[in-house]
Amino acid sequence: MRGSKLDLCLSMGYFRMQQDIFTCQFVPFENRLCPVYWLRIALNDVAYGPKQLRLLRSNEKFSVSVTPFALSDELETLYAQYKDSINFEAPESVEACLLESSSTYNAFDTYVVEVRDANRLIAAGVFDNGLQSIAGIMNFYHPDYRKYSLGKYLMLQKINYARRQRKVYYYPGYIAYNYSKFDYKTFPCEAATELLHVTSGLWIPFTWDTLKILSVNNISEY
Repeated sequence: MRGSKLDLCLSMGYFRMQQDIFTCQFVPFENRLCPVYWLRIALNDVAYGPKQLRLLRSNEKFSVSVTPFALSDELETLYAQYKDSINFEAPESVEACLLESSSTYNAFDTYVVEVRDANRLIAAGVFDNGLQSIAGIMNFYHPDYRKYSLGKYLMLQKINYARRQRKVYYYPGYIAYNYSKFDYKTFPCEAATELLHVTSGLWIPFTWDTLKILSVNNISEY
């Protein structure tokens, strides 16, 4: 699932789950069924505003690298520290999120953004490479650095990498109306964000009003 094959799947609203791909229109959250909508960011339209530029400046003291993904104890340790600090469900480990049990085979062209404070790994963001797009798979960081908004910072670093590679789209996953835990996915540039209209199969400009209207209509049909 690499190159143009991944591009095609992402454009149709399919996303990675371990070594498979899936799609969905509803997800259960907090004992209710919520309609969800897939997002993508048109990289040529991204223009950082004051919040994004301020975040990039405030974290300039950290070093950033982008390398092919390799599962390591360092990544797993950081993820375990992150998982212990959050109040929502998450995979048991990096390995459990990305790979089939007892297998190191990876059908995807996966990379990782690593953020370090001196030699200390403080954040990591995993993404898959397509020919013209990237798909953000997971972000995690050390809870001691929560005030630095490293999850959002990792999204910006993925975008910066993708633009250097002349990619066209960044797919951050799905969003749900009236469920704020996913709202951060529009942070990089709301004006460059698009939403997949499932009925027509078309990508349309994202707005919060559009998300609300589609969600209310979707719920009323079920």
